[in-house]
Amino acid sequence: MIQNKFLLPVRVYYQDTDAGGVVYHSTHLNFMERARYEWLRELGFNVHVLSDVHKMLFMVRSLEIEYFKPAVLDDLLHITVDVANVGRSRITIAQEIWCKQTKLVSATIHVVCVGSETLKPVSIPTALREKIGKPK
Repeated sequence: MIQNKFLLPVRVYYQDTDAGGVVYHSTHLNFMERARYEWLRELGFNVHVLSDVHKMLFMVRSLEIEYFKPAVLDDLLHITVDVANVGRSRITIAQEIWCKQTKLVSATIHVVCVGSETLKPVSIPTALREKIGKPK
């Protein structure tokens, strides 16, 4: 199940679901975005540090997602973040959404590091690259 990955617990609220109490497919992307944000914060690189100090930010370039089982109202989910690959300006992140011992969603997210003013690709800051470490 979940080992050696960043983990963010998220409760499913009414606003996350349709009339039947099932989480909207796009809401899973919001949960994963929140987990990546908190993962960066834990590494010491919140949005303000990235933008103000390093003059960069991350944008999603592409993603692949698979839905295995639905999440429903009041579920306690665990969203994982695991670095799969680091390039000069791109990070490939494997993310999963779990409920109890069941994997609900699996995704591969490719984010690109861009200059905060130009929105063009730039190198990932060395300090962040060192914090990320080598992917498994």
